[in-house]
Amino acid sequence: MIDIGKYNDLIVKSRAAIGLYLHDGDESVLLPARYVPADSKIGDVLNVFVYLDNENRPVATTLKPHATLGDFAFLTVKDVTSHGAFLDWGIAKDIFVAYQEQRAEMQIGKKYLVHLFMDDFSGRIAATSKWGKYIDKLNDDLNEGDEVNLLIAEETDAGFKAIIDNRYEGLIYHNEIFQPMKVGDVKKGFIKFIREDGKIDLTLQKQGFKNVLDTKDMILQKLKEHQGVLGLGDKSSPEEITEALHISKKVFKKTIGNLFKDRLITVRDYEIRLVDQEGE
Repeated sequence: MIDIGKYNDLIVKSRAAIGLYLHDGDESVLLPARYVPADSKIGDVLNVFVYLDNENRPVATTLKPHATLGDFAFLTVKDVTSHGAFLDWGIAKDIFVAYQEQRAEMQIGKKYLVHLFMDDFSGRIAATSKWGKYIDKLNDDLNEGDEVNLLIAEETDAGFKAIIDNRYEGLIYHNEIFQPMKVGDVKKGFIKFIREDGKIDLTLQKQGFKNVLDTKDMILQKLKEHQGVLGLGDKSSPEEITEALHISKKVFKKTIGNLFKDRLITVRDYEIRLVDQEGE
């Protein structure tokens, strides 16, 4: 069965003036001529995105949409009508957000976080900016310390809400962010804590000793890039450390302490230096 709104691996069944007919063994779909790869031939397997055209007919494309069915994504408004807004989907067809599916009235040229779903009434893929109702509430497959993919969804007084692995919602607190961040960013993160009520605290840094190991490598690399000397030390301000290295002063001091014990660096109030650069 061909999956609408998803990528499909389909076999080239026949060629016509208007394009190629692809099939999965049971169903066929047209790949219009303008999307046909130049070297394609009968029997080839093509990876295509399948959607419904304006007449509700399945059609394939080799263009890459900005999001597929079930995804959360930031999309740009191309047009607004009396019925709703049309967003740039990255393919020949725009995606529709009805007024009743808008958290706030959408404006042309602005980006909004939306979720793509199958509209039972029209039978077409549509989008909604009321994405919270599509967040999975059960997260039995997540564990503290897991590395996850994050889509930064919105900023709150406490921090940034993020969509986790295109399924769950978590929060990164402002006081634990040591790198530039804005809504719409895609980042790697880690599950810091799962509360009894199911809410998830996130962090952008590995926890514990693993974080120290990674940070040691990073600081050593920075030292090598700066001829063995960095203008940061025990008494450097947290702001200076965060701006230069995107880590907290606590992590910085713990890491340089380990590097000092390993006799790899010397530490001064406002400077660290590779041992083989000492005295130069």
